[in-house]
Amino acid sequence: MNQTEMRALLSQHGIMLTKSLGQNFLHDGNQLRRIASAGDIQPADKLLEIGPGLGPLTELLLAGGNEVLAIEKDRRLIPLLEERFGKLPNFNLLHDDALRVVEDQTRDWHDWKLVANLPYSVASPILVELAHNPRKPARLVATLQLEVAQRLMAKTDGDDYGILTLLVQLHYQATELFKIPPKCFFPAPDVDSACITLVRREEPLLSPELVPKFERIVKTAFSQRRKMMMKLLKQNWPMDRLESAFNDLGLPSQIRAEKVSLEQFAELTKALA
Repeated sequence: MNQTEMRALLSQHGIMLTKSLGQNFLHDGNQLRRIASAGDIQPADKLLEIGPGLGPLTELLLAGGNEVLAIEKDRRLIPLLEERFGKLPNFNLLHDDALRVVEDQTRDWHDWKLVANLPYSVASPILVELAHNPRKPARLVATLQLEVAQRLMAKTDGDDYGILTLLVQLHYQATELFKIPPKCFFPAPDVDSACITLVRREEPLLSPELVPKFERIVKTAFSQRRKMMMKLLKQNWPMDRLESAFNDLGLPSQIRAEKVSLEQFAELTKALA
């Protein structure tokens, strides 16, 4: 679906794009195929697409016969999507706020893969909610703002390394990032974009009951990036326990949070539990 076809479809249905919904539709066929390929879609996979828009990626996801659940917030696009795909037995369309849907931690996404061009304004919370679901998806393939993608893929001691990195990478391994130029979208966004691939860890780094403590430690440690981590953590833990844990892990007492790896944060969580 090229730009001309997108304009015609929107005109046919009398739809003016809404900036508040972050509606920048990806039309470049090569990029769409790269995104679908990143999903490593197998015959038994169930696919979650958030923000299908006009359906160019939806079309690729449906082509293999996989069950596809598309969640679209803009009610104006629902008739358009139903017209295009409603007769296909493997297509399911949900008119809802996707963030509200994924916040429901009772939903079972274990056999699902997310493959989506996410609305940029809610991309981070959507990925965090999916990552923290007890039955989280096997893979997250998402197009989002480049700046956010770099934070999700970041390594220790980088400028992009922080809370978002750790909250998601605790549950997923970041494996791939490729940039997508603004010209591949209609209308072209004001920011650069990228597609990331995150693969669910086969062996969890922490047991489920320790995850809330991990989150608390990480958020406290990064609350003031320029301060020594131990000084920030002493608000919530006795200094003797902190000193003992830091010594056992070989962490200098003056270390800042950006110098501490994901694995070290996980071990620190166990030590302070």
